[in-house]
Amino acid sequence: MSVAVGYVATQEGRAALSAAIREAALRRTDLQILGPVPGQGSKDAEADIRNAIADAAGVPAFLREGDGDEAADLMIDASYEEDVELVVIGVRRRSPVGKLFLGSTAQRVILEAGCPVTAVKADVGPRT
Repeated sequence: MSVAVGYVATQEGRAALSAAIREAALRRTDLQILGPVPGQGSKDAEADIRNAIADAAGVPAFLREGDGDEAADLMIDASYEEDVELVVIGVRRRSPVGKLFLGSTAQRVILEAGCPVTAVKADVGPRT
């Protein structure tokens, strides 16, 4: 069994990656890191992923790169694989009005995934 996480080099991506490592350790399973998706990350993404794999001591972790697919497509496709038991995504804290909407990627993954999805909130910028 596996825990899968879609990774984008953002605060939300880092929060999801940390949560996915914890989940994989708790479930005593491996971690599949999906991405980074071209155009949705930065050059720091590879370093972030290498560091996360190193931090995942005791958790077998590996990168599964997409073929230019959108982040949502990568996570949804992974969620239907027999060995994936959980998908972890990161979402941004939003204003009260923005809380009504998760964002198109997160919303698609939650609605279309073939396994449970955990959404992890990340603080982005100062809260007012």
